[in-house]
Amino acid sequence: MSNEEVLEGQIERLTFFNEENGFTVAKINVSGQEDLVTAVGKFINPTPGEHVKMWGSWAQHPKYDKQFKISSYETQVPSTVEGIEKYLASGVIRGMGPVMAQRVVDRFKEKTLEVMNNNIDRLLEVEGIGKKRLKMVKGSWDEHAEIRSLMLFLQSHDVSAGYAPKIYKQYGRQAVDVLKENPYVLATNIKGIGFITADKIASKLGVSKDSILRVQAGILFALNSCTEEGHVCYPLRDLLQRCGKMLEVEEGIIVEALEKLVKENKVVREEAGNEDPLIYLKTHYIAETKIAQKIKELLNYPPLTHSVDVDKALSWVQQVLTFSLARKQIEAIKCALASKAMVLTGGPGTGKTTIIEALLKVYSSLKIKTLLAAPTGRAAKRITEATGHEAKTVHRLLEYSVNSVGFQRDETNPLSCQVLIIDEASMVDIFLMHNILKALPPDATLILVGDVNQLPPVGPGNVLKDIINSGKLPVVELKEIFRQAQESLIILNSHRINEGLFPILKSGKKGLQDFYFIEQTESEVVLDIVIKLVKNRIPERFGFDPFTGTQVLTPMNRGIVGTGNLNIEMQQALNPGDEQMVAQGKNFRVADKVMQIRNNYDKEVYNGDIGRVLWVNREEQELSVSFNNKEIKYSFTELDELVLAYAISVHKSQGSEFPAVVLPLLTQHYVLLQRNLLYTAVTRGKKLVVIVGDRKALGIAIRNNKPDERHTLLERRITRIKW
Repeated sequence: MSNEEVLEGQIERLTFFNEENGFTVAKINVSGQEDLVTAVGKFINPTPGEHVKMWGSWAQHPKYDKQFKISSYETQVPSTVEGIEKYLASGVIRGMGPVMAQRVVDRFKEKTLEVMNNNIDRLLEVEGIGKKRLKMVKGSWDEHAEIRSLMLFLQSHDVSAGYAPKIYKQYGRQAVDVLKENPYVLATNIKGIGFITADKIASKLGVSKDSILRVQAGILFALNSCTEEGHVCYPLRDLLQRCGKMLEVEEGIIVEALEKLVKENKVVREEAGNEDPLIYLKTHYIAETKIAQKIKELLNYPPLTHSVDVDKALSWVQQVLTFSLARKQIEAIKCALASKAMVLTGGPGTGKTTIIEALLKVYSSLKIKTLLAAPTGRAAKRITEATGHEAKTVHRLLEYSVNSVGFQRDETNPLSCQVLIIDEASMVDIFLMHNILKALPPDATLILVGDVNQLPPVGPGNVLKDIINSGKLPVVELKEIFRQAQESLIILNSHRINEGLFPILKSGKKGLQDFYFIEQTESEVVLDIVIKLVKNRIPERFGFDPFTGTQVLTPMNRGIVGTGNLNIEMQQALNPGDEQMVAQGKNFRVADKVMQIRNNYDKEVYNGDIGRVLWVNREEQELSVSFNNKEIKYSFTELDELVLAYAISVHKSQGSEFPAVVLPLLTQHYVLLQRNLLYTAVTRGKKLVVIVGDRKALGIAIRNNKPDERHTLLERRITRIKW
């Protein structure tokens, strides 16, 4: 440290904090310096008001000027009246906002923290603090101390202390005891913590490398990682190699641990003829096999409308619709009326929604009860507006219950319907399809509608594609683009991309310019162009609001034009201001555009829902977000469910449509440049699509029509069904 500079000061505010790795950008009030110093480095749960002693060196950032890069630091709770007040007002203690923090510090001065540690009931001496508020502050102060203790435990085991709030939320006061007993629970129970992190703690606690407990945990973690990649199962040989590389133990020990997991009924080994055996997590095996079984049961019943005069129904519905249906649309309606289950697939502008609308009218005229659902709230809202028939999310339809942690609709309590139509079915993974089929009455008709050329579901499996490829259900594929849709370059180009052709970048026809390509190869310049497009150019020329009208989509999470950096830069450009709330490693401001990243059935807000921050209450440690005009409150400990959404990944955009889409596309995205990803991104834009990037990257994506293989036996299981 002798060659490094030393600075001491007080944390004034946090510009950025990543809870997973502790990376922090903070403004420090350094004694003797007029301006605040920007310090960059890894901190453990930094809090405004804390006093820090930092070792490091100065560096010139190309964009953000002079910064102090920290190599190490020491921290102390604040000792000055000003520091204590800022510390308590930062939101770290529930019930203690800026006003109350000032009153408390005015009363106890430098002894404030001593009073809170040793005689906290004296807070009743402060105006505005009664027994109810005292209880809230006391509980939060105790919890804060316990989290601090947990942080020290993690730090002593070389694990980021930023995970402490998540771990404490899961295990409470037993957190340290739980970790000492079996640290590997972190790898499966705490999102963001992997096997390597849990293994660090285990190693420090004396767990040997070849421990069966360790190896079993490694196998389960590897299989869960496969699930995150979209696999339902994984070949044995590949799994052994994967585990061997991660665990660094002999293969025999892995085989022994795997056999033990099979005997404990935690995993299933499926023989695949002459091929390598496949290994499933038990839940995945049940879901996949039950889907095939339920499809067989469904198709064993006669069609609901076998006695309906189909030609008469078609003639009637075309009069009601006031326009003639195309030949393929008529074929689709006939197929739906004559089948027990069917699939309708096709790209944008091919008339899928028109067919759904026509079928709903026919079923209504026949007094046949029909339910309509989609995997996401945005998709359900879109199809409701398009057809005039209420559509629910699949989770609402199946009545998910937080208390029982499961769907209330199943074989014992089936859905009350004769026909079930699932829109955006390409997003349905094996677990959701399993639950849909469990709840579907066996005498009901199932109609799956979706675009099979889009990205596969975020969850495991590729259900729609497997059902189509099995050949057991009738499939109608729509390819004709209707005249009105032909007036859109977005639609024409999405079909060209799907066919492996380069998009038309300029149109000579009036009214066709809703698709643009801005060529640029430098990522920093692309970032600047994207921000200017969203903030100024698109609103000025097309009138789309930067928050509600335009959505930036990107293939990656990392990098200069990945979601992480884009959101930081766009937040500063679109919603600037020093007043902000930092908690759980998140930095939110009032009016920020945010996205829910996991299903929360209690709040009735789901993965992919986008909203706006309404208000932040540091004193109560709450934040409020508006989702579709519905206000949802979050405690600060729940903020790991939210992320900024000025830019989102293409995968997260599935099932959604936006008036305008801006897509940065560079060769640095090479790993993810695939035709179905580009196709999915382009088809998210309703009125405008702007691609900013490298023509070479665009070509790579169009030519790459080999999406990552997903290991699943669903297609084979359905194909082998015997009647």
